[in-house]
Amino acid sequence: MKDLVLKTSREGQTDFIYCCGVATELLRFGPCLPGCRLLFLVIPGNPGVVGFYRTFMQTIHSVCGYTHPVWAVSHAGHCATPHSMDMVEDPSAAEHGDAFGLSGQVEHKLAFIRTHVPKGTKLVLVGHSIGCYIILEMMKRSPELEVLKSVMLFPTIERMARTPQGRVLTPVLCHLRYLAYLPLFLLSLLPDRVKASLISLAFGGIHSLDRTVIQPTVQLLSGDCAANAMYMAGQEMVKVLERDNVTIGKHLGKIIFYYGATDHWCPVEYYHDLRKDFPHGDLRLCEMGFRHAFVLDAGSDVAKLVVDWVRADLRAQD
Repeated sequence: MKDLVLKTSREGQTDFIYCCGVATELLRFGPCLPGCRLLFLVIPGNPGVVGFYRTFMQTIHSVCGYTHPVWAVSHAGHCATPHSMDMVEDPSAAEHGDAFGLSGQVEHKLAFIRTHVPKGTKLVLVGHSIGCYIILEMMKRSPELEVLKSVMLFPTIERMARTPQGRVLTPVLCHLRYLAYLPLFLLSLLPDRVKASLISLAFGGIHSLDRTVIQPTVQLLSGDCAANAMYMAGQEMVKVLERDNVTIGKHLGKIIFYYGATDHWCPVEYYHDLRKDFPHGDLRLCEMGFRHAFVLDAGSDVAKLVVDWVRADLRAQD
């Protein structure tokens, strides 16, 4: 039995739960039981399908010697639910709190921590893309969170609609996204093996594609997952405006920023602007050519960097 538990821990365990009344997927490498001293918690980008981060998380877990649990919690509604589970537990409650919206996603993560993370557990929050904005909001709304470190990977924390990608997609996401719902619905009707073949063709130009991202992409094209992701993205274009310098300044010693050198969602000029405002912050510019969606082909490489950056903090907890 002990060997079976260890194998499950190293390969990851997936659970589906209701959080804030909405279906949520949880990917776990290692248990976080009462008395657990530290938890890596991954807050994904958009789409917030945790399966995209499997290799990334598995590498963090292994490089840390399997001593610290590594969890990822999906965004509310960004998962293909089991047949026995509805997307929304209580439709009226979900609508009232705008659970699928950007602010609702922040409350969703805070509720998850309150409900599922034992009190006294230190957190290493790892955000990707809009996950970084969510982390800043979490730290702002709940300053009592026991955050040891926050790692911001390719952070979309300001002026999203003014980025190269934002200028192209804002009109689509804010005004035309309903036109995409019919083709998404038709794609959802295809057998999973056909979806997987189409996705493999679409990713064919990525030479070192991590094959573990195929199944999460299939999941994205199932049910309401993609529609919920597009709804949230539309809000990002409207609500992610000025950078929250107050929260960053308050927690500067706990935050690591990692910007891409050719990232069309957070241009290099945003990195330089942030460095100008916070010259003593831990800001890093990618020198390895990683793309914004690093999980497609560099999840393991980025994971090793993350562990190196926080290693001293981990030792201090031992």
